Amino acid sequence: MILKQLARTTVLLGSIALAGNALAKGPTPVYSANITESEVLAAQKGWGDALIQIGNDYTSGGYVKAKATATSVLEAAYGYNMGPVLFKPTLTVAPQTFRVTKEGALAYFVGGDSNYPKDTGFALKGWKKVEIENAAIHINGDVASTLGHVIFTDKDGKKTTVDKTWAFKKDDMGKIRIVVHHSSLPFSGS
Repeated sequence: MILKQLARTTVLLGSIALAGNALAKGPTPVYSANITESEVLAAQKGWGDALIQIGNDYTSGGYVKAKATATSVLEAAYGYNMGPVLFKPTLTVAPQTFRVTKEGALAYFVGGDSNYPKDTGFALKGWKKVEIENAAIHINGDVASTLGHVIFTDKDGKKTTVDKTWAFKKDDMGKIRIVVHHSSLPFSGS
């Protein structure tokens, strides 16, 4: 009995030694779905750049080109492929305040949808610069939330500041997607 246990222990120790040698031959592969601060900042910058591009495409190629760009942006940057996105745009009113579908978001950015008759196209307003000032970023694994201001500058140099909250989620392909987007004009007091 003792000899059998000793033999098993010897085999086990030999297996551990071989496994240790196999691991020592190169770096251990690591997978992480965690979002980094630099990914969050890049996603925010990408959003601002895309908003400007939609407006530029509208100026240079008309509504059809702007709508095609906006559709591509929504497919690439937002998480509508993962489920509803919690989107509350800046300039919306009841009963269409919230846009949980891609169609609702597209209507907000470029207008032209009879289901959203009050939308005139936020991205078509001729924005020339988008600045993002985060008050804080909260990262927890594959989800990150931000809170702060976004400052839009139009073609005449006029600035509009909005309060903005975003939540980003890293999808199964490792792509950062917007899953919450809340925007409102700052409270001006009464």
